Amino acid sequence: MDGTEGNGGQPGPADRSHRSSVSSVGARAADVLVYLADDTMVPLAVENLPSLTAHELHQAVREVLQLPDVALDAFALWLVSPLLEVQLKPKHQPYKLGRQWQELLLRFTDAPDDDVAMDEPSLQFRRNVFFPKRRELQIHDKEVLRLLYEEAKGNVLAARYPCDVEDCEALGALVCRVQFGPYQPGQPTACALREKLDSFLPAHLCKRGHGLFAALRGRGTKAGTGEQGLLNAYRRVKEVAGSESEHEASLSPHYRAYLLKCHELPFYGSAFFHGEIDKPAQGFLHRGGQKPVSVAIGLEGVHVIDSREKHVLLGLRFQELSWDHTSPEEEESVLWLEFDGDNEGTPVNKLLKIYSKQLSWLIALPRTPVTVAELMSSLIEYCIELSQAAEPATPQESAAGPASAPGSSPPPTQHPQLRRQGSVVCSRIQHLSTIDYVEEGEQIKRVKPKRSTSFFSRQLSLGQGTYAVVQPTESLEQG
Repeated sequence: MDGTEGNGGQPGPADRSHRSSVSSVGARAADVLVYLADDTMVPLAVENLPSLTAHELHQAVREVLQLPDVALDAFALWLVSPLLEVQLKPKHQPYKLGRQWQELLLRFTDAPDDDVAMDEPSLQFRRNVFFPKRRELQIHDKEVLRLLYEEAKGNVLAARYPCDVEDCEALGALVCRVQFGPYQPGQPTACALREKLDSFLPAHLCKRGHGLFAALRGRGTKAGTGEQGLLNAYRRVKEVAGSESEHEASLSPHYRAYLLKCHELPFYGSAFFHGEIDKPAQGFLHRGGQKPVSVAIGLEGVHVIDSREKHVLLGLRFQELSWDHTSPEEEESVLWLEFDGDNEGTPVNKLLKIYSKQLSWLIALPRTPVTVAELMSSLIEYCIELSQAAEPATPQESAAGPASAPGSSPPPTQHPQLRRQGSVVCSRIQHLSTIDYVEEGEQIKRVKPKRSTSFFSRQLSLGQGTYAVVQPTESLEQG
């Protein structure tokens, strides 16, 4: 997952976790520290730590926090450092993996030897990547909701989850409600919010530029962004009738409201990878180069996010793509994504090349991949398997989003059918440098703009996806 790169200076989960989780190891007992999303610790005194499994430690954390059974599926144990993040399988032994940490770094990262020698993981209790949003909607336990809220808030503030300004203000207003209670005129003041604005809004929205250059680089930031826009949104936060008497009890609806707002983000709960893509050729000299991106892979699809501009470049559901990976020896591994598009109004099939130089996230898959591209490819395949194994959704549910909890009315704002023009979560295919191919006989040639068949065989089962290749016409213009 992402660390500090491209997050506007706000520490990500890996940056907040450069610390040890084992405070002492004796012949029989050890004190283990498990970190939560809000940076608090759960100390555990355990026997025979080297042989304990992640499942046993997970159970110990749940008992200390008095969490219900749903926490077994909602959360997982992670080993996390600034260089690598690993979601553990229940049978994994965290202590032994920690002792092998440098070997994992040498195998899965390109980090300098000095950084590898100094790196040390911590044990964290975080959201399970494979926990579906539809089940999250059925949770009512206050502490589970709080933990999910804290993790989602951290990802929003770190800009790992890109959000439109209006959504950032709405989410920040809910954070204000949790911290300050119901809105009271004049409390807090705009000045007070200004002093710790980055506790409520992503850091890139808190920066104050001056002059023409700053105005041109505003990236669509509208007037009112900042403390005044946040105050206006805070004023609009609705209270639940009869809940104001007990502050703690009244927070659960706001935790849930925050999560429901995050559910509108198609990459919520995804695993994130560092990568690079080719820039479109620009200028008289047709200079290109590469740009850093985050690749988010989750149960809803694949999203390629511009790490610097904080917006989505490409978003695809699994039904809309075909994919594969290549890992040439002595070269960086590559994940290929193929999808439908158009070229000046003409339907074409597009091919995007994602370079993966370093692995910063590792997931507990049935088989351990050996390259980043293979890892991402395997994760796509595994997410599709999980999605197909889940209960089939009705056509209405598929279009509108996850089902609501039994006995409750569905939230009116989740998964809107129409997104804002220029929303950061909309694809920007025009910013991508893609390749078009055609298959003629036994040869595959680059063409402009059509080809006859899918370049890859990896895709959702036939009859379930909407992805379809473009058929060539009799006159095919070769590039």
